Amino acid sequence: MIKKILVPTDFSEQAENALRVAADLAKKHNASINLLHMVDLPMTLVDAVTGNQSELPEAIFFMKLAHQRFESMMSAPFLDGVTIEESAEFDGAFEGIMDYVNKYQSDIIVMGSHGDSGLHEFFVGSNAEKVVRNSKIPVLIIKNRHEQFEIKNFIYALDFQAENHNAFKQAIAFAKTNNAQLHSLYVNTPGDFRSTHEVEQQMKKFMDIEGHVENCTLNIYNDNAIESGILHFAEMIDSGLVGIATHGRKGLAHFLNGSLSEGLVNHAKRPVITFRI
Repeated sequence: MIKKILVPTDFSEQAENALRVAADLAKKHNASINLLHMVDLPMTLVDAVTGNQSELPEAIFFMKLAHQRFESMMSAPFLDGVTIEESAEFDGAFEGIMDYVNKYQSDIIVMGSHGDSGLHEFFVGSNAEKVVRNSKIPVLIIKNRHEQFEIKNFIYALDFQAENHNAFKQAIAFAKTNNAQLHSLYVNTPGDFRSTHEVEQQMKKFMDIEGHVENCTLNIYNDNAIESGILHFAEMIDSGLVGIATHGRKGLAHFLNGSLSEGLVNHAKRPVITFRI
């Protein structure tokens, strides 16, 4: 159940795209939004000895500027009727987001990225990638502007191993609350080829534990690589969302390697949601 949505923002177009989607989710789930901006102070305002931010007037100026941007953003018509709490902090982007997940007791993080150029250009360095990799709650990455965020088809890629049950349950719940058809997907590759019979047996064993899941299909797709298989299958069924599991420091689900965790989120033109195993 989604009741509290955390939306990190740098006031860019991409961040606004994420906020638009968060607003749709908030209206659908009767949820509230915490809009979080991490103030990026020049190094001259950082106390080199203690690591604390300076109390100089310049620091106060940056904070006031952030709140002015908040006020301008709040006037957007798509936010009408949505409960929003704004926060501006001096912490580092990644650390600040993780702290606010606990402080705000967020249920999901919705954040934007720059299309094919991926997460590296959002916030500072690889902070957004760190959020995807380490977040204990779902992270929804938005690439483009959505006038209305509606999902008809939702792909969830997994290897049907036992460790995936928790993340899969989260994907099922997200699909159900958004009235989406869930398409669970196993990508078969030459480097780790398994026969159809073998994969189907693994699927059956996995789904027997899950029990009956409404509006869920089981799919095997052959491709040269897992990432391209997910992207090609998404294109084939015109999926509105791609879901994957994260494994903390290990990246994505066991059968997905570290380079894919970055590549899929960076290269997918569609929204991507991650769930923690």
